[in-house]
Amino acid sequence: MFRPLELFIGTRYIRAKRRNHFISFISVVSMLGLIIGITALITVISVMNGFDTELRSRILGMVSQATITGVADSMPNWQRALAIAERNPHVKGAAPYVEREAFLRGNSASQGAIVRGILPDQEPKVADIGSKMIAGKLSALTEGSWGIVLGRDLALQLGVNLGDKVVVYAPVISVTPIGAVPRLRRFTVVGIFEAGMQEYDSGLAIVNMHDAEKLYQMSGPSGIRLKLDDLFAANRVASDLGKQLGDAYLARGWMQQHANFFKAIAMEKMVMFIILSLIVAVAAFNLVSSLVMLVTDKQSDIAILRTLGSTPRSIMGVFMIQGMLIGLMGIVIGVVCGVALAINLPSIVDWIQNITGYVFLPESVYYINNVPSKLRWTDVGWITGMAFVFSLLATIYPAWRASRTQPAEALRYE
Repeated sequence: MFRPLELFIGTRYIRAKRRNHFISFISVVSMLGLIIGITALITVISVMNGFDTELRSRILGMVSQATITGVADSMPNWQRALAIAERNPHVKGAAPYVEREAFLRGNSASQGAIVRGILPDQEPKVADIGSKMIAGKLSALTEGSWGIVLGRDLALQLGVNLGDKVVVYAPVISVTPIGAVPRLRRFTVVGIFEAGMQEYDSGLAIVNMHDAEKLYQMSGPSGIRLKLDDLFAANRVASDLGKQLGDAYLARGWMQQHANFFKAIAMEKMVMFIILSLIVAVAAFNLVSSLVMLVTDKQSDIAILRTLGSTPRSIMGVFMIQGMLIGLMGIVIGVVCGVALAINLPSIVDWIQNITGYVFLPESVYYINNVPSKLRWTDVGWITGMAFVFSLLATIYPAWRASRTQPAEALRYE
């Protein structure tokens, strides 16, 4: 611990007017470097958090948090599997579904898509697609009505709207007097949804589960979708259910199904953290040059203090305190600026877009059409601690050099 004398002298050097203005300039530059580096690091990490949260919410709004499927196309004894899943304390909702590929033909074009069969009264238990409807209602998918709900981009590509007909070709062969032909059925468009993700808006069609079973000649659903009380317990819950259900079933969590996607985001966040940490490190180690010049400038002061009885350890403490105070001022200002910028970044970006007319994230290209930002105080704590450690390390060599000053040598030419 530093003693009162070292604290007093160190803080006095901070307040004192420097004879060498270049040293003051270097100190200010070091502080500004810390401020800019910490501000940039907090802002970028918050934006990465925002993208991760936004994409995760959009993906999980359309897919299940966990699924149970059978080994074959249809799921044997799915009612038993549903009952076992609902008994799990972490499962908040469960619903059967059918999911197969199909070829859709509309008024002006044809398009391949995934056809998902659901039970409209059970679907809200596992997904919030009902809240993403921009036309029609999900409840219109009644059994035998042969209705279909399309993603917005898929409906535009097919050139259809509410009430129009869409022909669905299933990859199932039917034998007729004229030969083998694929099964097809004419559906009526009863709804259009917009999930905000190109993958679903342009490639997903939803029908009633029983209609899907008839179209694909299936004896039961493809699987069961689950909603959990804890997103990050999905893999553990899936493993537990897999053991209870046996080898005839496969249980998977959302992190397994989209593992590569979220691992890529986590990797990008880590790489950005490392790169921007180097900026903070460079700014912190600029303190070395300013403190070395300060030590040279204060040779006579150091010699007088040594003559009056100060120990090398005490001299070292004086200059470490001074360097740490400069670093702390930069860190505090940088954290305040970074937190303020991270919190207000979406509104700042919107303001810039309104002024310039330039859209940073075009909706036609990206999943997200705004710049999200989510500040996490744990990240702020890690960044603050890292910057403080860099500043502390930067003070060691100049302070050690000051402690090695010999009074006789320093005062020889005074």
